[in-house]
Amino acid sequence: MNLFRFLTFTYFVLIILLLPSCKVLRPNLMLQTPPGYKFAALNDSLSHISYILSPNDIINFQIYTNDGFKMVDVINNAQSNYFVKAEATIDMDGTLKMPMIGRVKITGLTLAEAEKKLETLYSEYYIKPFVRLSVNNKRVIVFPGNNAVAKVIPLQNNNTTVLEAIAMAGGIPEDGKAYKVKLIRTLPNGQSLVYLMDLSTIDGLSYGQTTVLANDIIYVEPRYRPVQAIVRDITPLLSLLLSTLVFLRVYKSF
Repeated sequence: MNLFRFLTFTYFVLIILLLPSCKVLRPNLMLQTPPGYKFAALNDSLSHISYILSPNDIINFQIYTNDGFKMVDVINNAQSNYFVKAEATIDMDGTLKMPMIGRVKITGLTLAEAEKKLETLYSEYYIKPFVRLSVNNKRVIVFPGNNAVAKVIPLQNNNTTVLEAIAMAGGIPEDGKAYKVKLIRTLPNGQSLVYLMDLSTIDGLSYGQTTVLANDIIYVEPRYRPVQAIVRDITPLLSLLLSTLVFLRVYKSF
């Protein structure tokens, strides 16, 4: 009987210790912020941040002449045209191997800054060149409130908004908290800014219209169902306890 009481007491102590543990009951919860965490201000820091080119970006570039003259496409060995286009990938050293001008370092620059730099370099070969750049492999990661259905969304448009990205991921499910949406953005210096958005009311529409940048993370915090979590995690312990009790009762009967 003393052994029975000891086992019962041990199991209940384990249950009490496990209940407050978020890592035990909610092991799939990601990107948590500690109590009192200071989120980045939505109204200022989002408005002036531009995408910064980085290694592994696939760059599509086109070269025109401002005067509208046809150009000899020496890049693609084609006949003269009104523009020349090509595609290249930024290497890990931050350089882009460009036709005619060789390697050019463009990491750390915005698209506008890189365009201006290439226009200067190509002016040696073309009259008043006009360069347009775009990044082909931009994407954003969306966790819509159920970690099992997270999606990587390609950014085909430069003006894709938070709401559009969530919609492309399938929307916010029943288990997602629309009033607790985090937009996580990593700056070129490695610093991560976390913005908290409330999209549960019409007042949050302005936040939902925020334009996302490549490599942003949109995380909709999933709703916590404590009863289901407790039942799920305690059931194996209770089953083990009952099995032990049955074994002890059978053992005592001999």
